[in-house]
Amino acid sequence: MAWRSSGTSNKELVENLRKNHVFASQKAYDAMLAVDRGDFTRSDPYQDAPQRIGYNATISAPHMHAAALDYLQNHLVAGANALDVGSGSGYLTVCMAKMVGSTGTVVGIEHMGELVELSKKNIEKHHKEMLDSGNVVLVEGDGRQGFAEKAPYNAIHVGAAAKGVPKALTDQLAEGGRMMIPVEGEDGNQEFMQIDKIDGKIEKKTVEHVIYVPLTSRDKQWSGHR
Repeated sequence: MAWRSSGTSNKELVENLRKNHVFASQKAYDAMLAVDRGDFTRSDPYQDAPQRIGYNATISAPHMHAAALDYLQNHLVAGANALDVGSGSGYLTVCMAKMVGSTGTVVGIEHMGELVELSKKNIEKHHKEMLDSGNVVLVEGDGRQGFAEKAPYNAIHVGAAAKGVPKALTDQLAEGGRMMIPVEGEDGNQEFMQIDKIDGKIEKKTVEHVIYVPLTSRDKQWSGHR
């Protein structure tokens, strides 16, 4: 039903996502309602489809963001520590920050420095206080390596498909924590996976089949565009 969730405003988009049972979490609903997707992409922000944000990158479709927040709802709680890998234009990073509240921290990591700067400008439009307080921290770096400085994380979201689950990310997952990540198999097909750390062990579960851009390096992403 996701393809029927598009709207003419942020409110209509989010209402349609809930009406079509894309997510059930009240917390995720409130977060997406409070963060206008129009601040984070100039082209068709309220269409339930991925959109280009420049630098050969995209912002994921709203239904995938809604699903990720839904699966992470019990880990994105007040005071939690979270990581958004491939934070792009900053949209989901802010949604996650809304869910962890002012006492929590969400780190957005992006290997394109230009996108880090773009996301800062986007967030400053209506959520500048998050950057000022450290509620949201944006860093340039290789998301496959996570960001050990702020680890461990109660919740990790990865916004691009990895070839296998990066060990650095599972190492940085807190006990009882959860990661949502699209993973590309040997056959090229991708699965949206739920990764939980329970009693120090990693448990994996496939949620659905998806199509994401690959989790890669700055050089590979941008080498043909210089």
